[in-house]
Amino acid sequence: MKKFPIVLDLETKHTFRDFSEHKKLGVTVVGVYDYKDKQCKAFGEKDLNKLFPILESSSYIIGFNVINFDLPVLQGYYPGKLEMLSTFDLLDDIRNKIGRRLALNDLLYATLGKKKTGHGLMAIDLYKEGKLDELRQYCMDDVMLTKELFEHGAQTGEVAYLNEKGKISIKVDWKKYSEDSGKSEDHLTLPF
Repeated sequence: MKKFPIVLDLETKHTFRDFSEHKKLGVTVVGVYDYKDKQCKAFGEKDLNKLFPILESSSYIIGFNVINFDLPVLQGYYPGKLEMLSTFDLLDDIRNKIGRRLALNDLLYATLGKKKTGHGLMAIDLYKEGKLDELRQYCMDDVMLTKELFEHGAQTGEVAYLNEKGKISIKVDWKKYSEDSGKSEDHLTLPF
């Protein structure tokens, strides 16, 4: 059975100013692009049980800061161990190559000429104001922008950022994450 990656992003109810533990931040919405059926899907906090089978059957969970943020936040809802799933984090890969973190917006602008439609704190405000449709759209916009950046890197072998000297290219080897079936044929992490 061929497996396909997903691109994931999530928004939270709280910031690290409110709680220092990822699991206490709470999920408002999780957005994914599923390469298996080429569809965008959004899951609210009460629908996360429908998300987990998608994560478990994917070849890779792809995201930007997904290892150090998104998955630790989701772990508060998942009875297994999310770190056992095959994951590819664009931010970690770039940080390993150039020795520092870059903002998603900086990479998007220099690589694709695009920008995010907002920021994480705005997403929390949308949640508090009950603007759930806008929140869901913001999350899905981030998913699709992350997908575009990933695909650009996979197809061209590079992404870029700007500094005081101009546009700087970063060589990447991302194609394998769209073709490989991950580290395991069985991603189920529960003990039954």
